[in-house]
Amino acid sequence: MADLKIPNLNKNSDKFIFKKKLSLRRKSNRKIINETYILLSFSIFIIYINYLIPNKEEVFNNFFNNINELTKNILDSIYYIYEIFLVIFIVVTIIFALIMMIGSFSRLMKLIRRKSRKNSFK
Repeated sequence: MADLKIPNLNKNSDKFIFKKKLSLRRKSNRKIINETYILLSFSIFIIYINYLIPNKEEVFNNFFNNINELTKNILDSIYYIYEIFLVIFIVVTIIFALIMMIGSFSRLMKLIRRKSRKNSFK
C-alpha cells in the first residue's frame, strides 16, 4: 500500500495549464519593423503574381460555367459509380450462388456415396 501513488488533483487547475509557456514580454520595435517588412514584401509579391496571370477577366467570366460543368461531372460520376457497384454486386452474388450450388451438389454426392456403400455390403 505504501507504493501506491495517488495523484493530487488540486495541484494545477486546467485553466492555468499553459500559463508558464506563454511569453508575456512585449515585442521590440526592431522585431515589429522586421515583421512589417516581411508582410509587406509578401503582399507585394502576391500582387505581382496576380498581375502576371493573363486573361483574368475571362477566367472570372467562365467561373460559373466551370462550376456548373463540375457539378454535372460529379453527378455523372456518381451515376457511373452506382452502375459499377451494381455490376460488382451482380458478379459477386453469382459467384456466391455458384459456390453454394457446388457445395449442395457435393453434399448430395456424399449422401449418395454413403447409401451406395451401405447397400453394397449387404
